[in-house]
Amino acid sequence: MANIQSFGAAKVVTGSAHLLTLDNGTKILIDFGMFQGEHEEKNAQPLEFDPKELDYLFFTHAHLDHVGRAPLLFKHGFRGKIITTKATLDLARIVMLDSAHLMEETFHLHFKKAQRRSEEHKVKTPLYTAMTVESLLTLKKQFVHYDKTITLEGGINITFRNAGHILGSAFIEIDFMEGDRTKHLVFSGDLGNKNDLVLPVPEHAKEADVLYIESTYGDRDHKDIGASIAEFKTIIIDTLNNNANVMIPSFAIERTQEILCLLKSMYLNGELPECRIFLDSPMAIRATRVYNKHVQELSKQCKDFEEQDGSVFDFPNLEFTTTPRASKKINEVTERAIIISGSGMCNGGRIMHHFKHRLWNKRNAVIFVGYQANGTLGRHIVEGAKEIELYHEKISVNASIHTINGFSAHADQNELLEWMRAFKHLDKVFLIHGEEDKQLIFKDVIQEKLHKDVHIVNINEVINL
Repeated sequence: MANIQSFGAAKVVTGSAHLLTLDNGTKILIDFGMFQGEHEEKNAQPLEFDPKELDYLFFTHAHLDHVGRAPLLFKHGFRGKIITTKATLDLARIVMLDSAHLMEETFHLHFKKAQRRSEEHKVKTPLYTAMTVESLLTLKKQFVHYDKTITLEGGINITFRNAGHILGSAFIEIDFMEGDRTKHLVFSGDLGNKNDLVLPVPEHAKEADVLYIESTYGDRDHKDIGASIAEFKTIIIDTLNNNANVMIPSFAIERTQEILCLLKSMYLNGELPECRIFLDSPMAIRATRVYNKHVQELSKQCKDFEEQDGSVFDFPNLEFTTTPRASKKINEVTERAIIISGSGMCNGGRIMHHFKHRLWNKRNAVIFVGYQANGTLGRHIVEGAKEIELYHEKISVNASIHTINGFSAHADQNELLEWMRAFKHLDKVFLIHGEEDKQLIFKDVIQEKLHKDVHIVNINEVINL
């Protein structure tokens, strides 16, 4: 009997990794992402399956928690085929190379310090290097177009449909024979918020004997997008008019592009006070260029921007800071600056330096526009930390802290339910990609409102299909 075993994103949000084994022996790994936050130590643990046995690697989308461990597969012998959308692989390359460079930099920094103590042997080597990433990307690839079914060996039909989460994101329909009947399996990947400013609304599936669905926000609904935009504008305008600065920790992919669209709209509508806007994230800059390359997959507003002035995101107030020197020069701008910088959860990146220079000033503001995982600095600040430690220095958190959840790239509880209601046939539901306390709430809601059989997947649990 065909089965699925989840090696990540089971009762946690990150580390997505789901191994589908079919009756004919075909093995398909759906995503292989990094664990983040309090579960990061799992990234260095031995793999619990043999990558050499994998026939295919599917990517639902390019976020780190869905592609971040993929180079380890090549390192341990995977030589199968990668199947995904072209936009996803363009972004995944950026994400994986950035991850490799960060790990290599961290290794060299710790190694130098360890040398002075004659403790080089205690320094952990990087999980993988940039060379490993490039090697992975030399493997056979098959790019899929939304809504175009392709047939794999053994009569397995797969269809990628637009999930509306980030550029190139997809939920995957997998049809295969079991005995004398066809089984319909759907992996949601991450489903997008239908009010996303950059992407079209998610498509719907029609049939699933088995649905594996994300549950990141299964416990609640997002704030109304109109109210979220109004709140964002008010914070920006009030802070700038007070001659102060706004810091926005932002994920390089999707959230940054959404914020840029909103700021560009404010500029074009005459709502944006005089200021300088810095996109201070090399990774976000590279990702933004990929978005510009795939304009046909973006929202009508983005297409209109591109038609008007040749670029979806550029406008006069916006400056891209690619080099460390340019990033440091932002410190000389003491007022009326908007700084968009990574990492989105504040567990590294240039946002840390901006916090060091500006977080202590009560006139400044920080706007969190993305999910903050347990164990991250961002979560610590959001939960009310009065002081944090950066670079061996204690920094007071005096700036005003704002969390705006309406910009989430994830569907909320109501949207997830609406998406499931669109199925003409839906049998069993399995919850992944969510914190357990939120999944328990979502499970009860599904059972109450949709009357479906729901199971919360455990780590390493084998689910027979």
